[in-house]
Amino acid sequence: MTKMKFCGLSRPCDIEAANELKPAYIGFVFAGTSRRYVPPERAEELKALLLPEISAVGVFVNEEPERIAEFAYRGIIDLIQLHGTEDEACIRQVQTLTGRPVIKAFSIAKERDVEVANESCADYVLLDAGKGGTGTRFDWSLLSGMRRPFFLAGGLDMENAAEAVRRFHPYALDISSGIETDGMKDKKKMAAFAAAVRKAESLRDSSPEFKCGRSAAEKRKYDKSRWKIRYLRRAVHSGDADECGDRAGRSL
Repeated sequence: MTKMKFCGLSRPCDIEAANELKPAYIGFVFAGTSRRYVPPERAEELKALLLPEISAVGVFVNEEPERIAEFAYRGIIDLIQLHGTEDEACIRQVQTLTGRPVIKAFSIAKERDVEVANESCADYVLLDAGKGGTGTRFDWSLLSGMRRPFFLAGGLDMENAAEAVRRFHPYALDISSGIETDGMKDKKKMAAFAAAVRKAESLRDSSPEFKCGRSAAEKRKYDKSRWKIRYLRRAVHSGDADECGDRAGRSL
């Protein structure tokens, strides 16, 4: 199931919309140069309004690890997103200081960028265009080189959400500009995006292509289920359904 992250929330009404639509994540931007910046005190107030099942991500750009840890200690954020030039040593330091999962953002322009993301020690990686938050899309064909789950960002909206889910099966879609009107979050666009993602997931789950593209674990479970059905059918015809059914059940 592709998760969603609504990033750049800054008002109580944004949190109310998120609580209604229930993305897995929301994002508070703590980069002072961003127009979506929220002061820590306001973020703390907004976090108190957020449903506990929705995780708050703090977005930082080249911030001191000790400063990031303060946000974690205060309970303002559940995950940390590093959106600058932070190296592997910095990522590990943030992980150690905070005990929180770290999402590292990567600007994707060429195949080597994808390989660097694959090799990151971060708990999660986020793939974006440029410095992020611009609403532009990178060349999605580069995603064929990804070997780990990823957040997909950059140029997403309700029109291309289904394509992203269907073609690339990302761990999560991260959207900001695509759910805004005049620079502010728009509840109607948030709802339309959430509906598009969930509809695409529903169609993908029921498609023959998805069944053929299951993970190894899913395939094993699927194959065992099919085997059990065939076994029971043969048992019915042979008059030995109960015994065979028992044996089939014990094998799963």
